[in-house]
Amino acid sequence: MKFSTLRRSTLWETTAWLFATWFGSGLSPKAPGTVGSLFSLPIVLFGIYGGVESLLGVLVCLFFIGLWATSLVLRTQKEQDPGFVVIDETVGQGLTFLLAVPLGLTGWSVICGFLLFRFFDIIKLWPASFFDSRVHNAFGVMMDDVIAGLYAALVLYGIMFFI
Repeated sequence: MKFSTLRRSTLWETTAWLFATWFGSGLSPKAPGTVGSLFSLPIVLFGIYGGVESLLGVLVCLFFIGLWATSLVLRTQKEQDPGFVVIDETVGQGLTFLLAVPLGLTGWSVICGFLLFRFFDIIKLWPASFFDSRVHNAFGVMMDDVIAGLYAALVLYGIMFFI
């Protein structure tokens, strides 16, 4: 993506690009998914201070915003899941902490959740691999990270519950 194309875009398209790249974090030249996940961690504050309901509400809204923004961005791309689209990482990273919020998040649990999400996002266990390889639209882009976030949430919850 080139910023010069954004200068010729409508406000609607520019807004979609901002959300899809999670305010530019996906434009990192190295490891855009990891950078996008890192820049998504402030969303966890909704869970810490507002509870599970607040976090879930924010994530549901971001999922639908992600569908809209990603579908607009994909119209201009040859790739099915361009690396700079990281709003899917934002939703998946947030989901990682959904079950852990009631147990009380600490610094180590946030680091552990971050690493778990990146692990599951990279290895793409089924059904994430199905969405990644077979569903070539915004829904597929979003769902493989949602599933990675759910896997990470279950493992993080287990770790926090038993330790």
